[in-house]
Amino acid sequence: MSATTLKPHQKELFGHPVGLYVLFFTEMWERFSYYGMRAILVIYMIAEASHEDGPGLGWTNLEAYQLYGWYVMLVYVISIPGGILADKVLGQRKTVMLGAVILVLGHGTLAIESDWAFFVGLTLIIIGVGCLKPNISTMVGGLYKKGDIRRDKGFSIFYIGINLGSLLATSIIGVVVAEWGWHAGFGLAGFAMLFGLAVYIYGQKYIEHVGNKPTAEENSNDVSIVKLFSKIFKSPIQLVIFIVLLALSIYAGFTFEGVDHWGYGALFIFLSFVVGLLMMIYKSLESNIMKDRFLVLLLSFLLVIVFWGAFEQAGGLMSVYTETKTDRMLFGYLIPTPMFQGLNAGFIILLAVWVANIWAKRKLKNKEASSLFKMATGTIIMGLGFVFMIFAVREYDANGSSGMQWLVLAYLFHTIGELSSSPVSLSFVTKLAPIKYASLMMGLYFAATGLGGKVAGILGEKSVSFGEYTIFSGIVIFTVVFGLLVILLLKPLKRLTHGAEDNERIMHNDETEGFELADPDINN
Repeated sequence: MSATTLKPHQKELFGHPVGLYVLFFTEMWERFSYYGMRAILVIYMIAEASHEDGPGLGWTNLEAYQLYGWYVMLVYVISIPGGILADKVLGQRKTVMLGAVILVLGHGTLAIESDWAFFVGLTLIIIGVGCLKPNISTMVGGLYKKGDIRRDKGFSIFYIGINLGSLLATSIIGVVVAEWGWHAGFGLAGFAMLFGLAVYIYGQKYIEHVGNKPTAEENSNDVSIVKLFSKIFKSPIQLVIFIVLLALSIYAGFTFEGVDHWGYGALFIFLSFVVGLLMMIYKSLESNIMKDRFLVLLLSFLLVIVFWGAFEQAGGLMSVYTETKTDRMLFGYLIPTPMFQGLNAGFIILLAVWVANIWAKRKLKNKEASSLFKMATGTIIMGLGFVFMIFAVREYDANGSSGMQWLVLAYLFHTIGELSSSPVSLSFVTKLAPIKYASLMMGLYFAATGLGGKVAGILGEKSVSFGEYTIFSGIVIFTVVFGLLVILLLKPLKRLTHGAEDNERIMHNDETEGFELADPDINN
């Protein structure tokens, strides 16, 4: 077929479908809007009316950390119904469009100087990200036929767009806030999302063949969560466990001290249903091999919660520390706080190939390079980054301020840890999840990531009572001990996977230049 007769969705640019670049720029601007808003969210909440960047909400640190934890958790948890909406009703392409529109409205609402606009804007952003995030990456995979060796490189290109958007946002948003105020920063995030929506609308002809509405036959083959969970009423032991957990959750949640006790009540009830669902999945598995792999998969979710519970301090406790206790003067210029969050994206762009090649070379030498080992090692490396925050706190206690070098080193270690752990975690889910529950386990992976965000908020809250030194030290100790424990248990855990990764091989030459990613956007 000649080039002149190719349909738009069949056209290629630099060896990849044009649709990849449509999704690249859509996601780049969406990540610009998300990380731009995230970079100033907590410091806006704690800013007083007399703040140099304009009036903030004047909340206490405790209140800001509470909202931040709920926000990060919900952004990921709402991805579950966002994925279901796409899988069952609209298809990924239309659900991404819906999410982009809602995000434009959400960021635009945040630009309005009013308390109601703040809460409505955040709610819309949570819903918008929930619709867009889990579906746009799926569409990237859909651009390539099964077995197409370009798929991993396509995801690598897509991953660059994610981090480029984050880097641009955190580099620019602080300057805008310093010059024109908080709401100008929120408004800039809205304009960025509007650009992303425009790109997506323009590029529809290049992606018309992916992410379409599922057929009735495809829907009929999916596992019904309701039907699966309903089987618990025919399983006495599991039913008793579920009822006890539910009763304890209701009691604990609604007697919880604090203004957000209702939130914890809902969270504990949700977790009780999740536990009940997991018990029924385990019981329904037909072989011991599948059951063993399922148990290892649940352990990997614990690693995910621990990792993101520590990593998400970037937008919470570390952001506040940067704003209030760090000497940010460089050559007579005050570096805006949001720029420091951009270090993560910058380091990813610089180091991603290097880290991927280190792991590839280990595997070529037949050294330990399993997914669990990478996840545990990444968690340890990321946790060790908080050692530099301990040094920062000690310097602040001695001199009244701490140097920027501690933040740079902390973000460097966090990024190396992320590149070791995050890219392989979702791939691990695809290897171990039972085929008929694959989509459901993906949703639970998002939920685990969201719970990590909630843990991050809780740790921020505790810093108000115990201080940053205690929290940073606790993160170092827990992440290192937990990661080492997984490594110590690696042999029996690998036996329980029953060779799920034994058939993998390392590609040579230019094929090792890509990232080892199944879905690079999953945590970014």
